[in-house]
Amino acid sequence: MPSSSFEPDRFDHAILRILATEGRISAVELARRVGLSKSPVQARMKRLEEEGLIAGYRAILDPVKMGLAHVAFVEVRLDDTREAALQAFNRAVLTVPEVEQCHMIASRFDYLLKVRTSDISDYRRVLAERISALPHVAQTSTYVAMEAVKEAL
Repeated sequence: MPSSSFEPDRFDHAILRILATEGRISAVELARRVGLSKSPVQARMKRLEEEGLIAGYRAILDPVKMGLAHVAFVEVRLDDTREAALQAFNRAVLTVPEVEQCHMIASRFDYLLKVRTSDISDYRRVLAERISALPHVAQTSTYVAMEAVKEAL
């Protein structure tokens, strides 16, 4: 269980910065780079995991090389924004694999989705069959990305 009194120090921050970009770095190399020995670094990593600062480790895949080069951002407006409707939408959107990100927005629309597909016709199918069919969707607007200038992986 995370401790509410845990405050990461400069070594913890250094460990987190390095792991954020080099998740497969060895404990020995990580220790060398932060100026500690291997055992304290491993103990700190375990504590950072337990405290929830490190949420997990994963392989970062290249979506373009996987045939998913088409990115669209979709504004979604719901016909009902009471809590039950929001929760129904939230649960349902989690089941759409093409939706890479979903954010509730304080704006003239309710959600902003990042959708990744193989091409525009695949996107059109996903929009028609999946996104528009989500609970309480009243209207969508699509913006197609032409180029990713900066994208966190």
